[in-house]
This record gives sequence, structure tokens and C-alpha cells, in this order.
Amino acid sequence: MPAVLNVSAYLFTHIADPAALRPVLRDRAVTAGLKGTILLAEEGINLFLAGDPDAVRGFLENLRTERRFADLSAKESWSDAQPFGKMLVKHKREIIRMDRPTIRPESGRAPSVAPETLRRWLDQGHDDAGREVVLLDTRNAFEVDYGAFEDAADWRIERFTQFPDAVAAHRAELAGKTVVSYCTGGIRCEKAAIHLREEGIDAWQLDGGILGYFEKVGGAHFTGDCFVFDEREAVGADLSPRAS
Repeated sequence: MPAVLNVSAYLFTHIADPAALRPVLRDRAVTAGLKGTILLAEEGINLFLAGDPDAVRGFLENLRTERRFADLSAKESWSDAQPFGKMLVKHKREIIRMDRPTIRPESGRAPSVAPETLRRWLDQGHDDAGREVVLLDTRNAFEVDYGAFEDAADWRIERFTQFPDAVAAHRAELAGKTVVSYCTGGIRCEKAAIHLREEGIDAWQLDGGILGYFEKVGGAHFTGDCFVFDEREAVGADLSPRAS
């Protein structure tokens, strides 16, 4: 069995002291022998870590002892080798940049759809109310090229800050339909779904993103691999690194 545990996790939660927290988390991670990236902002935390399974899980358990991080949920996958070269902890303005400061998921999420429910909707060709389902890929174009849900809307954006303008350009195509926004692990589609709903679109977010969907229901209705931001490059529906 592969020896290195990889986790990805994020949580929109108010952090009053991200700059002060940065060295604390870095010291903990380095002491535990972990490598990866942690992003901190006032709006929350986003992390990708890899290392010894007990060390990774222990780091997350320790983090969850703080009330503001109690709801942090991680997606796990495995690799034979460490996919990160160093341990980075960064203080950012946003943990996922959209340049829309009024979009604050920590104040309330858009409705989400579970992977099992989305699989059923796609199997039957409509949602439970009989409405057409549109899958909307919120990732950057190069990520989409590795793999995507079949027939998903792909607006060929190059960075997430372009998403609001793309919504304005394609809004009419989504009217009257059930729109499910999705991304790699859920963080982008959290903000995307809120913005879509503010624009009057019946939008949902795929809970856990593509990685959560793979974990719960496999690769049904998905073609290709899912790009990930580490040396594995991409993972398949079984969450193993794709063959080089």
C-alpha cells in the first residue's frame, strides 16, 4: 500500500489573526515532518499536506481543537512518494481569489448537492423536479483539459477572477435550469454558487468537488483525470496518481 497520505481541506471561517497564525502552523507542520501548502486569510484556511499518515491526521486533529476550525473536513488520497518539495504557509487576501469582497461563504453557504444525488440526477437526465441539470466547471481551462464531467459548461476562463464576467456573458444560457457548479475540491464552487445565486440563477455547489465525487461514487459521468496542484499532476477516479 502507498505510504504517503495526501490530504486537501478548506474551511471558510473567520480568522482574525492570519498573519500571527502563519508561523504557528508552519512550526507544527515542519515538526510533524509534513510538506505542502497552507493558505490563510481572514475568510478561512485552505491546505494541501502530505506525509506520514499518523502525522497528517494528528496535525488535522490538533487544528480541529480550535473552535474556528472544528468543522474542517479533509479528503484523503495516497501516493508512493512525497508529492511536495517543501512546507509553505502563506498569508493571503483570499484563500481563493475572486476579487468580490461581498462574497463571504463564512457567512452562509449556497445550497449543496451530494455526490450521490448528482450521480442520480445525471443517470436519470434531470433533477428530482424534472428540470434540466447544467454542470458548470469553474476551474481554469488547463485544468478542464485533463478531465471533466460529460457535457459540462466550460467557459475557458484562465483565472477565477474572470468568473463573474463569464457569468454575465452566459447568464441567459443558465436561466430556468438547475445549475451545479463544481471544481477540484469544493472551494471555488462555494464562491461561484453564491455569485450565481446573487445573479438570479438556481445554482448549487457539488459538495466536496470532483475529489469528493470520486471518493463517494467513482468516475461515473466523468471523462479523464482530475488535475491536482502537486507533483502527482492528476488523479484518476480511484484517487490514485495517473500513469505518467
